Amino acid sequence: MLDYAQLSALFLAAAVVRAGSFERAAQQLNVTPSAISQRVKLLEERLGVVLVVRGQPCTATDVCQRLCQHVEQVALLENSLQESLPSLQAKSQPATLRIAVNADSLATWFIKAMARTEGYLFDLVLDDEEHSADWLRRGEVVAAVTGHSTPIQGCDCHSLGAQRYVATTSPEYCARWFTDGFNEAAAVRAPCLIFNQKDRLQAE
Repeated sequence: MLDYAQLSALFLAAAVVRAGSFERAAQQLNVTPSAISQRVKLLEERLGVVLVVRGQPCTATDVCQRLCQHVEQVALLENSLQESLPSLQAKSQPATLRIAVNADSLATWFIKAMARTEGYLFDLVLDDEEHSADWLRRGEVVAAVTGHSTPIQGCDCHSLGAQRYVATTSPEYCARWFTDGFNEAAAVRAPCLIFNQKDRLQAE
């Protein structure tokens, strides 16, 4: 059986990987870099494997990813148990939900939804809605806001509704590119602003 008290150092290792370095992780956690480094090193020595590949940035090994995923799942089960056994709440820490979400959802409704969910901490991964499910397939997140309606194996799929997009422009832009009115040919010629190279919404 795993010693979860010692494996709590995995959360520190995960913080290093997310931040990219021991120094930035230490700043986020309000501890010293050496404290994190020592905890992670002790766990690596105990397990006999490397968990964090030191570099610029620091990255997780396959073993580290698997262990972190396991510990996160255990934390979720403990949170679920607290609902029926409230006396356990004083002894356990809130579970962290790592979720892949697209920028538009984060900018509009997602933060309000998080605020209404008590008893959890959130670690968000920002990615396009057409690619966020890939994080779930790799086991790097426990949930994803995605544009796909087909559930991934081992996961449930729930409809969150629809998000409408409205094309906007300045009067100057409209006068320059849509002199004959807005039509498909003019829209193809006119330059547009995209979020990143993964954003294919304008091409649809």
